[in-house]
Amino acid sequence: MIIVLDPGIGNLHSVLGGLRRVGTEGRVVASRGEWEAAMREEGPVQGVILPGVGAFGDAMNQMRVRGLCDVVRDAVARSIPLLGICLGMQLLFTSSEEHGVFRGLDLVPGHVVRFPDGAKVPHMGWNSLELRAPHHPLLRDVREGDYVYFVHSYYAVAERGEDVIARTTYAGVDVPAVVARGRVMGTQFHPEKSGAVGERILANFVRIAAYPALLEGVSP
Repeated sequence: MIIVLDPGIGNLHSVLGGLRRVGTEGRVVASRGEWEAAMREEGPVQGVILPGVGAFGDAMNQMRVRGLCDVVRDAVARSIPLLGICLGMQLLFTSSEEHGVFRGLDLVPGHVVRFPDGAKVPHMGWNSLELRAPHHPLLRDVREGDYVYFVHSYYAVAERGEDVIARTTYAGVDVPAVVARGRVMGTQFHPEKSGAVGERILANFVRIAAYPALLEGVSP
């Protein structure tokens, strides 16, 4: 079972549609109570996806109000693979400077910052991937130079270079495109809007969720 968290700031339909295209149904969870109900009614959760569009501070406030920060911590404590998408990936980091200073989930050490002055924002469109860990299971069958779809005005700066398994370049900045730290993973781009390449990544996450041992020995 793949749970798609709903912090009220993302297009869940596109993520659910992406999962269906790779042969998987997702169950939407918008609160801690719904998470606990899903655990009781449908058995063990295999994977969790955290999508998001909008501002970091608003998203974290909604996460707290809905009890979803606790849900994420519970998933991590249970070693359930987690995938953040776009803003959802940024929420995995320690903090953000978007419209103030806000604390994130602190699952990946680092900070979210704005593109430098002079850069056209949002960064919106197709950019190619530079693979830094091509053998990571999330990047299975993804090739160097494959294009994926981005929409964002802020980007993450990871404290540990090894947490960045793919990157792209925009406005002269190296942008982490895919991060992975143990069973916590994230994509700055939208895999559900990135055609065949994005579908491969979603399918890879579903495969990891079913067989998390695939991550042993390949992720810090």
